[in-house]
Amino acid sequence: MIATLVEVRQRVLGQLGRLSMYRLTLYALIALAAIAVAESAAGWIGVTPLDLVASLGVLLLATFCTDAVAQALLRVPRRIESSLITALILLFVVQPGANPDQIGGIALAGVAASASKYVLVWRGRHLLNPSAVGATVLTLTGLGFSAWWIGTPTMAVPVIVLGLLVLWRTERLTMVLLFVVVYAGVSVARLSAQSAAAGLAVDTGSLLTSALLQSPVLFLGAFMLSEPLTLPARRGQRLLVAAVVAALAGWPLNLGVITLGQERALLVGNLLAAVLVGRAGIRLSLVRRRALTPTVDELTFRTRRRLRFVPGQYLELQVPHRRPDARGTRREFSIASAPDELPFVRIAYREAEPGSSYKRALGVVQTDDVLTATGVWGDFVLPGPDVPVLLVAAGIGVTPFVSQLGAGDRADAVLVLVASSAQECAYLDEAAASSARVVVVTPDRPAELPAGVEWAGGGRLDAAALRALVPDLDRRHAFVSGPPRLIADLAPALRGARRLTTDAFAGY
Repeated sequence: MIATLVEVRQRVLGQLGRLSMYRLTLYALIALAAIAVAESAAGWIGVTPLDLVASLGVLLLATFCTDAVAQALLRVPRRIESSLITALILLFVVQPGANPDQIGGIALAGVAASASKYVLVWRGRHLLNPSAVGATVLTLTGLGFSAWWIGTPTMAVPVIVLGLLVLWRTERLTMVLLFVVVYAGVSVARLSAQSAAAGLAVDTGSLLTSALLQSPVLFLGAFMLSEPLTLPARRGQRLLVAAVVAALAGWPLNLGVITLGQERALLVGNLLAAVLVGRAGIRLSLVRRRALTPTVDELTFRTRRRLRFVPGQYLELQVPHRRPDARGTRREFSIASAPDELPFVRIAYREAEPGSSYKRALGVVQTDDVLTATGVWGDFVLPGPDVPVLLVAAGIGVTPFVSQLGAGDRADAVLVLVASSAQECAYLDEAAASSARVVVVTPDRPAELPAGVEWAGGGRLDAAALRALVPDLDRRHAFVSGPPRLIADLAPALRGARRLTTDAFAGY
């Protein structure tokens, strides 16, 4: 059952991976805005189409102008997607309006949100969710308020469907499910206590429906809490932040001058995340470029400040360039180097024709050029060194295993490397130098195999072949890394594994 779910999940991720997480979020928000305008025209929600269109126009103007000025002053690349996403999220949070007395407050929210990305920063990283900052400033000034009108039953289904797509792509579904469950529980407890205090009958079912469909919990979780730049790196830390935000949002605390509503609860969670990990943007200067295979290049960077990571984690690298395609200017790369190689960090990527705009830009980065990584994330981490593991790498998916095997000897590890040809076996020498048993599956036999490396032939790696290669599969924790479609193809072969953990990437 687990392997089947992994297969379905990876096939969906393979399709969603055609877009960057930021571009997919943008498209989802645009779709929500269009649906909201249609519903308002039908009289299903309490705002008019004019209010929505006017508010969106003001927010776009405010975020674009603020971002443009800040980016020009700081000499940083333009990030049009960021301006669009900030404006669209604020549209669903603030009270829309077309009257002159409303327009000023809405514009202020947009300016404050965008400005926070450059003012409320620590070592190159913004600390707080920009839209939550904008909504909070609007409320504190008294020029408007955060209405969260998106929390209406008629918008629930679109928010759920589009939110699920975003969460599937960003792999934040578990975190947001916990957020929704905790929020619903706390909110029902609060409403029950209020009803009992007023002498009213308590209908738990109605209270639960109200908490989920007549509140912004679904939108807050899918489109704001899940923002990668304000989340911790590890799964446990993210779950803690989600639970804290859910509890504060579900039972808002009155602090006198302000109530800890949804956006303020999120800001508290952002601060907790910053304290947990103390993250900072990472500046990397290119030291060396080398070809690993005919289609795979390795880049070695030197970090400008201290960097900490666990083998198996990845960094998100930003390569600004003109006219980026639908996948934007940021990509995730598993770190191929071991921590003891710091301050040098290695990543690898596959070139292909025709390449994406990002890949073309990365291909012309020169020695000593400086790029920025937004941070290090990931839980694709091996268990203790005494736990037997099976590592299955599809092509360039071998990179996290190179870091993990290079970090120290393991008592019992088997690495199965699947490649399209013998020439495409990247990092074979480094894998062979580890204590792991290394098996290569390629259509053609490699001309020279490092000592101890086995060639398993060119057949498709299916359940029978994997069982023959690894007879004790059922006692191993299996890790699979590679493109989503290949992981989906391999998932049925891993049904017998003790546990299954995957690391998918959708190309660059």
